[in-house]
Amino acid sequence: MLYWTLKYVLLGPLLKLFWPTKVTGLDNIPKTGGAIVASNHLAVVDSFFLPTHVKRRIVFLAKSEYFTEPGIKGKFKKWFFSGTGQYPVDRSGGSAGQAALDTGVRLLREGRLLGVYPEGTRSPDGRLHKGKTGIARMALQARVPVIPVAMVGTDKVNPIGSKMWWPRRIEIHIGAPLDFSRYDGLAGDRFVERSIADEVMYNLMELSGQEYVDIYAARAKELADAEHAGTRVAVPMQEHARDATRTPETEAS
Repeated sequence: MLYWTLKYVLLGPLLKLFWPTKVTGLDNIPKTGGAIVASNHLAVVDSFFLPTHVKRRIVFLAKSEYFTEPGIKGKFKKWFFSGTGQYPVDRSGGSAGQAALDTGVRLLREGRLLGVYPEGTRSPDGRLHKGKTGIARMALQARVPVIPVAMVGTDKVNPIGSKMWWPRRIEIHIGAPLDFSRYDGLAGDRFVERSIADEVMYNLMELSGQEYVDIYAARAKELADAEHAGTRVAVPMQEHARDATRTPETEAS
């Protein structure tokens, strides 16, 4: 009830009033059943604008700390994040990546729409980065399609490092569902999962028009920070970073 109140009465109308948005491909969102909504990630506001324009509720994964902070501020955070479709992930019992994967699969099997950012974090430079294979594992384990979604212009609304939201036009392009049923039973095969993740990123590149770089976004940020600080960082010929799905960021950091 709180989610629909924020979407249709409070937050949703405000976003549509000040940030006119062109949306294409809404018919590609299934009316029922579980599916992964895989989006590029340019700004914190992505998690607010996308659900506003999709009729079905989209659930995003968020750190459980957002829901357990004490005091009035903590209660407001819990109210707000719950109302905007965030779902808490308990990271105390192991790795954050595995907790997110387990929770994501459970929600998908319940027939939910799960919002995922395959890059794992916001793009530090506006380009599209290598996707993490956690999205592939969830799709295979839950046996659901992946719907690619491109957010365009949100980085101008809420640039990295800015706490302001600037009036700008936004575009949301929703692609046709990607069916990976041909890989049923192959969850855990790293070559299959990498192939799926790469196919998702290719579709996002086509929809968004972004330049693609074959490096993780977190690594790109590390290299950019090192360059800004004037230090040298060794770049291996091939990234061997462990693939995992990070929970979507919802705070300005």
